[in-house]
Amino acid sequence: MGRASATRQQLSPPPSTLVGALCGLGAAASFGVSAPLAKLLLGSLSATLLAGLLYLGAALALWTVRALRGPTREAPLQSADALPLLGVVLSGGVAGPVLMLLGLSRLSAFTGSLLLNLEVPLTMLLAVVVFREHLGRRAALAATCILVGAALLKLEPGAVVADTWGIACIAAACLCWALDNNLTQRLTLRDPFAVVRVKATGAAIVNVTLGLVWLDSALPPAWVLLAALLLGSVSYGASVVLDAYALRMIGATREAAYFATAPFLGALLSVVLFEQPVHPVDVVAMLSMVVGVVLMLREQHDHRHVHRPLRHEHLHTHDEHHQHVHGPDDPVGEPHAHTHRHELLKHAHAHAPDLHHRHEHQS
Repeated sequence: MGRASATRQQLSPPPSTLVGALCGLGAAASFGVSAPLAKLLLGSLSATLLAGLLYLGAALALWTVRALRGPTREAPLQSADALPLLGVVLSGGVAGPVLMLLGLSRLSAFTGSLLLNLEVPLTMLLAVVVFREHLGRRAALAATCILVGAALLKLEPGAVVADTWGIACIAAACLCWALDNNLTQRLTLRDPFAVVRVKATGAAIVNVTLGLVWLDSALPPAWVLLAALLLGSVSYGASVVLDAYALRMIGATREAAYFATAPFLGALLSVVLFEQPVHPVDVVAMLSMVVGVVLMLREQHDHRHVHRPLRHEHLHTHDEHHQHVHGPDDPVGEPHAHTHRHELLKHAHAHAPDLHHRHEHQS
């Protein structure tokens, strides 16, 4: 039962926007503490093996949740998802964590945590340039403020803090995660738990094998092993699942803005754990990043737009965007997942660039 309308629909912002924001902030909080805590474990094992153990903890937690919660209403993964899933595993699950841990081994925990904010503008850049997600002027200004803050960290005195290779590794890790974010958003119409389970399991197998076999790393003491698994279950399990839901609901650019709060938590925790001094340039950098985050959080996007005809499958309710006829084999109750068709629809309302709102914008 599709319909086309040329008049403005008086729709309030969907509840999913608020839920997506909460998921993004929850993902940031659970990941933000990982950088300084992981640095505490780096003295006991290699960066590659630690990355593998972190993802092994995430995989074990997610498979446990899957076994306990029973059948899901979400749309299952399909064979067409294999290529983007491989990209998610290699970029976000293998290369990103190893590069981050290598960078942390050459930088202070405080600086390393703040540099992780580079993931925000890099995610936005890929979303806009490569994946054609709209970015308004306010969001572009926000990304610039965050980049300026990250660049200021390079000016901090001290050979260890300003290590060029360390900064390059963190920046490369952020680029890997930016690619991971954009590829993951393409998969979030499927079951996010299933997507993250595949990512965590693949990353755990590759990194643990590389650490133990190729790098000939020894198994760490039992307490280090347990600590890594527990940290991974939260910072690489719960965090990535929440992040996947945020990507589904609010798009990659806004998800990146909410996730930008993660490095602040890591930086503050590193001050407590390592008693690191805070220099004036750190304060300026953090203020610049805070301004960027606030600008992004305050962005409003509301205009008349067109939904082109589309056929796909995902979990949904019968809201303004999902008015269709059910067949005898389609599931009952809401929310539910089945293959359905979107007819041509024209309306205006506040929206985020999720997978239902990829449309042309007037320059």
